Amino acid sequence: MSNFSYQVFSEVVAKGSFAKAAQSLNVTPSAVSHSINQLENEMGFPLLIRNRTGAELTADGKTLLPVIRSILNLEDQLLQVASNINGSNSGQVRIGAFSSVSTNWLPKIIQKFKEKYPQVEVTVVQGGFNQIVEQIKQGQVDLGFSSLPIEEGVVVEPLIRDQIYCVTPRDFTPHNKKSITDTDVAKQNFVLQQVDYDRDTKRALDRYHVSGNSISYSIDDPSILAMVESGLGLGILPDLALTRMGGEVNIYPFEEPYYRTLCLVVNPITQKSPSVARMKQTIEDYLAEVYQDRYLGD
Repeated sequence: MSNFSYQVFSEVVAKGSFAKAAQSLNVTPSAVSHSINQLENEMGFPLLIRNRTGAELTADGKTLLPVIRSILNLEDQLLQVASNINGSNSGQVRIGAFSSVSTNWLPKIIQKFKEKYPQVEVTVVQGGFNQIVEQIKQGQVDLGFSSLPIEEGVVVEPLIRDQIYCVTPRDFTPHNKKSITDTDVAKQNFVLQQVDYDRDTKRALDRYHVSGNSISYSIDDPSILAMVESGLGLGILPDLALTRMGGEVNIYPFEEPYYRTLCLVVNPITQKSPSVARMKQTIEDYLAEVYQDRYLGD
């Protein structure tokens, strides 16, 4: 199997310190330090900068990290294949998801998956669109959910078109009574979630000439609804984010409809692991059943 130093190096980067990596790996800090020193000697250059707050990657360490994680992921794939041959169906799946997917999709998906493969460990890491894609590229997670477009380097499968809506206080009514127009948006403030404020939401804001000084930010989707409900501004939220949320608000489409295309993103190496392939299939089957004609997958 691969050099234990690779696992130590990856864990130090993930945890941000030698001490936390040692605790996670159940070894002593001195063993972690020795392992990193040994790896640096083998490579011929420093990989980490030690400081009082923890450890940071050097430029060479950043270059080496994806390669080492690819080796670790290939080893995990090998162990999973051997496990399947032996009939134990064990392994792990690491999923990256943004908040509304974690709330609306993953509970049912993971439940269905665990019913078939109870011995497979499933881990969910929450983050923003760009963060999830980067984690997949780096090999930190196996597959995840994001929004198109996405740069090359990962496997991408479109899932659904998710319409974007305007959320208003209860006493707000559009001039045409049914959709948000330029007249309705004029001089209005907006409350957005900063972590996912990009792409399609930005297109809608630009189309309706919303300036940056008219925008304030909130922590998450429920907080946006609470602020809109209190009359602090209008919100822009996609259909998926509104599925399980209520409140004293109105929800209107824009006169010119806007959508984001949600997609599944998979690491090209770990996609061949049996557990990852089975999770991918479970996700596809669930969304095809729920969305039917709206589902964009095969």
